[in-house]
Amino acid sequence: MTYEAVRYEQDGAVARITLARPSVSNAIDFTTAMEFAGAVRRAASDEIRAVLISGEGKRFCSGGDLNSMAEADDPATYVHALATELDRALRDLSALPKPVISAVHGSVAGAGLGLVLSSDIVVAARSTQFLWAYAGVGLTPDCGVSYLLPRAVGQQRALDLALTGRVLSSDEASQWGLVAEVTDDGEHWERGSALAAHLARAPSYALAGAKRLIGSAWEVSREESSENEADTIAEAVTTDDAVALIAAFTSASRRG
Repeated sequence: MTYEAVRYEQDGAVARITLARPSVSNAIDFTTAMEFAGAVRRAASDEIRAVLISGEGKRFCSGGDLNSMAEADDPATYVHALATELDRALRDLSALPKPVISAVHGSVAGAGLGLVLSSDIVVAARSTQFLWAYAGVGLTPDCGVSYLLPRAVGQQRALDLALTGRVLSSDEASQWGLVAEVTDDGEHWERGSALAAHLARAPSYALAGAKRLIGSAWEVSREESSENEADTIAEAVTTDDAVALIAAFTSASRRG
């Protein structure tokens, strides 16, 4: 697949997916959505153990490309196809059995929120702003934002963002639970890259299992969650990583 709007690179066991339309603040049109979906499929390879998402230019992602919507022969059909394609890619991204880190800066708006909410860990430059953006152009949410945002920040705060047009600073986004770490401006990508490299070296089954268990906790009962935990840790203890790490730990304990 040829990439123009999205750049895919592999650095060891880390896949780097970069939104590459800086002239339009990495706004997402149908081509971008398809290329992003293709990049996610490549990142599903077993040789990839962590994924880093970022954006070129001054902003991480301004959301859907309004120009492409306005220029479409049938805007409703186009927007439906765009929302469906991008949401499918984001669901595939969040389902990857490996850590997904987003390193964001500038602004995160509209569908860009969907990308952030589909990531496991978000690192933000201090000057980053987070905004709903949909209502400002007469649109409603897509890309799982209405589903994921209340789960991340609670219904009251989600409605606050949706109805008032509030703009969150990176520190506020961190306090609300949208961001895991805030860096000085210009250092977000380096921190995200270092984190991705670190996680790529960690026990893959342990990370994948933790991600799956935490992600599924919203959809199952307490009893089912406990059963899933027991099944997963029973399988984890037999993996090569666990056997070696437990042996090293017990050996060190015996030595005092």
